[in-house]
Amino acid sequence: MKNKRIVITGVGVVASNGIGKDAFMQALKQGKSGIKRWDEFEKLNIKCQIGGVPDLDSIELNEYLPRIFADKLTNKGIIYGCLAGLEAWKDAGLKPNREQVDYSSGIIMGAGDLTSDSWLSREFPTYLIDRGESRKLGSRTISECMNSGAVAYLNNLLGLGNRVQANSSACITGSEAVLMGYEYLQTGRVEKMLCGSTEGDGRYIWGGFDAMRVLCNDSNDNPAYGSRPMSSTSSGFVPSGGSGALVLETLESARNRGAKIYAEILGGHTNSGGQRGVGTMTANDPEAVVRCIKSAMESAEIKPEEIDLISGHLTSTKGDPIEVENWVKALEREGDDFPMINAPKSMIGHSIAGAGSIELIACALQIKNNFIHPSLNTDKIHPNISSKIFGGCIPQRCHEQKINTVVKANFGFGDLNCVIVLKKFT
Repeated sequence: MKNKRIVITGVGVVASNGIGKDAFMQALKQGKSGIKRWDEFEKLNIKCQIGGVPDLDSIELNEYLPRIFADKLTNKGIIYGCLAGLEAWKDAGLKPNREQVDYSSGIIMGAGDLTSDSWLSREFPTYLIDRGESRKLGSRTISECMNSGAVAYLNNLLGLGNRVQANSSACITGSEAVLMGYEYLQTGRVEKMLCGSTEGDGRYIWGGFDAMRVLCNDSNDNPAYGSRPMSSTSSGFVPSGGSGALVLETLESARNRGAKIYAEILGGHTNSGGQRGVGTMTANDPEAVVRCIKSAMESAEIKPEEIDLISGHLTSTKGDPIEVENWVKALEREGDDFPMINAPKSMIGHSIAGAGSIELIACALQIKNNFIHPSLNTDKIHPNISSKIFGGCIPQRCHEQKINTVVKANFGFGDLNCVIVLKKFT
């Protein structure tokens, strides 16, 4: 039984097609891709030579982060997380606690692979340890490598004293962090939770995925065309980095502060297929996915016909047709009765652990500002998708229209599933 209404009162985002919520929203409306070619990957014999990297050179870090952070931090996943978290906190009308601790607020900031972004990207000198000179490594070695590094550095800036933790659950990390914050808020033990996730980028993280042969390698000369979810020609996902953060708050707290509200979180669910049946480390069991979608709708107390938009996981891989089929089964809606469905990854690539939080911000912005962003590169819809849903359900341009209910899903390695339901606040 739900005992608290939970709303989103602030958002912050660092994405490959825009840093900051305003730039990100404009990019979504314009269908602007943030995916570019990286020539260094050709020299390294990495087959996928494209990716989405947030353009930190487009901002002055010292204007956003304390100088000691901007000048000393090298881990981009942590930098992205701090930027997104600070923007969300400020966007919610809140200020960092300079002197006292705010025990009414907490943080959940998930991360994927901060070690590869920190140790390896700096060509970590392991020989120092081997020859007994570990003290020359530097004092930030551990704090920048641990997966709780992002939340630790962020809270150094904010001073929050309630639950402060990091989660790490592959591609569902971001949406799971938000769902965890939502569930904790409902207990009444906290008023505000800053929830999100982050992922770095670069050759060491992306090289590992390239070795799995799951990345796009046919668009090195046309980067913006590389990520094409639901397309008949999709050949693998395009990697990217970035972070998203959302301030979740009880409705009572938001009203008392006079805060603006982006959307209400109605409910959600997370589960696993247990890597049994057809579920594996890299493939999600369809039965578990359908169960997760249905359980999320049950938690949110909505019916399938109320859904206006699905923000799918949709990675531009062979899993896309299977995902759409799972939606058809779970909602029992098909053909021209199917809701609109789009894929933020078509513009920003797949930010792994950062994906869910960035994509939830896209959902909140669409609800608040009454538009549906396009899915790029869907001029040739996969036949297994077009046979089940009407092609017009996949927007190829921005639609300016009111939307009330959006379902966001992420599915990750380890046979993990997470689905969250957002609704326009009334």
